[in-house]
Amino acid sequence: MYAANLTIGPLAATPAPSQTVATSGTQASQPETLRSALVSFDALDYFFDERHALAYACRWARMWIDEQRRCA
Repeated sequence: MYAANLTIGPLAATPAPSQTVATSGTQASQPETLRSALVSFDALDYFFDERHALAYACRWARMWIDEQRRCA
């Protein structure tokens, strides 16, 4: 069976290699900031087909994001 897992976070979770500039303290704090912005849901439900699990996770993500926008 396939679990419908979901991780929601910012689009720019990892900077492009051309954008990484070594500055004191900036690069060390960035990954921690991005990690705290991630929201993870494990095993929303289980499916016999991988495509069904993926479709359910995508649908669930859209509903969760819409709900967060309504409450904000």
